[in-house]
Amino acid sequence: MVPELVVAALVVAVVAALRGTWSPCGLSMLSSITPFGERARGHRYGLTCAWFVAGSTVGGAAMGGLAALGALAVRPLGDGATAWLLAVGVLGAVVCAASDARVGPVRLPTLPRQVDEAWLDTYRRWIYAAGFGVQIGAGFTTYVMTAANYLLVLLAVLSGSPAWALATGLVFGVTRGLVVTVGSWATTPARLRDLHRTLERWAAPSLRAMVALQGGVAVALAAAAAGPVAALGVLAVVVLVAAAAYARRRPAAVAGEVPVEVPAERSPVPAAR
Repeated sequence: MVPELVVAALVVAVVAALRGTWSPCGLSMLSSITPFGERARGHRYGLTCAWFVAGSTVGGAAMGGLAALGALAVRPLGDGATAWLLAVGVLGAVVCAASDARVGPVRLPTLPRQVDEAWLDTYRRWIYAAGFGVQIGAGFTTYVMTAANYLLVLLAVLSGSPAWALATGLVFGVTRGLVVTVGSWATTPARLRDLHRTLERWAAPSLRAMVALQGGVAVALAAAAAGPVAALGVLAVVVLVAAAAYARRRPAAVAGEVPVEVPAERSPVPAAR
């Protein structure tokens, strides 16, 4: 096990999951699973959220399980390969940061797929809540709002620890699921619109924070692999990437981001139970 890679994977998993809030699916869940919406369907909001988090945990476990298989393949390399594994982690972090910042030719796939909101009026509560959760918690079955999703899997694999790779997926899934509880504040349609306006204001800063974190991970892993001189070199690269991204900044959304739209009021139809 490479401890630096484990810690980096867990941190990236949390922040990447939070960044997913601004995906069309994340915004859709905050619009659809609300206290007043569930009340109109004859459901308890808290129980619906519990089903959603349970589903997202399963989705995260699936992603973590696949990463664990990769970690099993890396594990036989042993301690002698630690420096090389860290170096690959550095390269991955820089590439993902550049992809999110829209600098250079690399653009990692955003997978533009959204969950089917028709489930809300078609299936029972536990099916639509858990089903949405599984898809969102898996990380790669709906919109990918940051290249950090790829980075967390890479770091988990490079860690060489199947257990920690699985844990990384679980952390992502649980965090991604718990975000839906932000909607507990939206007890009326007016408050829901206010919530989405607030999220819209934080969309761009959240992406900048994600890019900064990936740059920080690159620097930290470089320091662990080859000491402060290497870390300074990577820091210089990260600064250049950030400067190029700033110079190319434009009003349009970046990194495959979909503009946030304040949702109209939705009149839920009681679902079959």
